[in-house]
Amino acid sequence: MPVFQKTFRLSTRGRCDVVDITGQVSRIVGESQVKQGIASVSGRGSTLGITTIEYEPGAVSDLARALETIAPMNHDYAHNARWGDDNGYAHLRSALLGASRSFSVRASALDLGTWQQIVFCDFDSRPRDREVTVTVVGE
Repeated sequence: MPVFQKTFRLSTRGRCDVVDITGQVSRIVGESQVKQGIASVSGRGSTLGITTIEYEPGAVSDLARALETIAPMNHDYAHNARWGDDNGYAHLRSALLGASRSFSVRASALDLGTWQQIVFCDFDSRPRDREVTVTVVGE
């Protein structure tokens, strides 16, 4: 069973910056020449998330608002006290959302719904250069 892996980089603004990475992931799946299988998308770091959403301003804003309710930026986090940081909320959001997701590959393409895009969420308290690895396994 062939395995194809490729990494790409992106710059983010932090503070719940949501970036549509569907195009990059789709290109890598195409390069893999896998007809059917699984594509794993994994972000490197403990203050980010990978998920799907309909990538439009309303849904992106709703996601940010929901995460602010669950893990608010301005809260008393033990992580901040221990390390003198201001990103305890970012680690919690990453743990809740997850830093990787797997997607089906069918007919040499991502098998996504019409309004489903893959997004990278940067929760950290500052802009960052990030790395995403896509691993495609199949036949």
